[in-house]
Amino acid sequence: MIERPTSSLGPTLETERLFLRPPTLEDFPRWADFMSDPETTRFIGGVQSKHEVWRGMAAVAGMWALHGEGMFSLIEKATGNWMGRIGPLHPYDWPGREVGWSLHRDATGRGYAVEAAAATMDYAFDLLGWTDVIHCIDPDNLGSENVARRLGSTNRGPGTMPPPFQHHPVNLWGQTREAWRVNRQRLR
Repeated sequence: MIERPTSSLGPTLETERLFLRPPTLEDFPRWADFMSDPETTRFIGGVQSKHEVWRGMAAVAGMWALHGEGMFSLIEKATGNWMGRIGPLHPYDWPGREVGWSLHRDATGRGYAVEAAAATMDYAFDLLGWTDVIHCIDPDNLGSENVARRLGSTNRGPGTMPPPFQHHPVNLWGQTREAWRVNRQRLR
């Protein structure tokens, strides 16, 4: 088990198997590996070069600095490995306040997305004061739809993303804070 990691940008959350904290420079190698995999990136814009990944990771860190919220890095307690990223986020002109997730291939199929999303939704509703949360999911991304269902979110129908993503189809899944109070109990 690794020591609890920290970031100067924001809090560190803890689940049974994960630490969730804002990104740090040490995340870059695994984040770049993740973004070079065509399978794990097919629903989030596709493969990126290390230069693009660097800018994207810096944008996530910037969201924390500017808004006090952004995607957390998922750190596996047992290994210290970066396993993915998960919201809360609300970029400019986004269709709502989102808890979104993307996991490294090593993390898929292990329940990490639900575990981390639940902690992040608790954080968004309880500490950030959100009253509603969405998940922007490509209609072909059955894995993410299953995560949303496990969380108790429902498909609210098609959504429109801001440029440069306006041509990417998404369904907006989500739930209110009141619904989460009920759905959260089912996950325990």
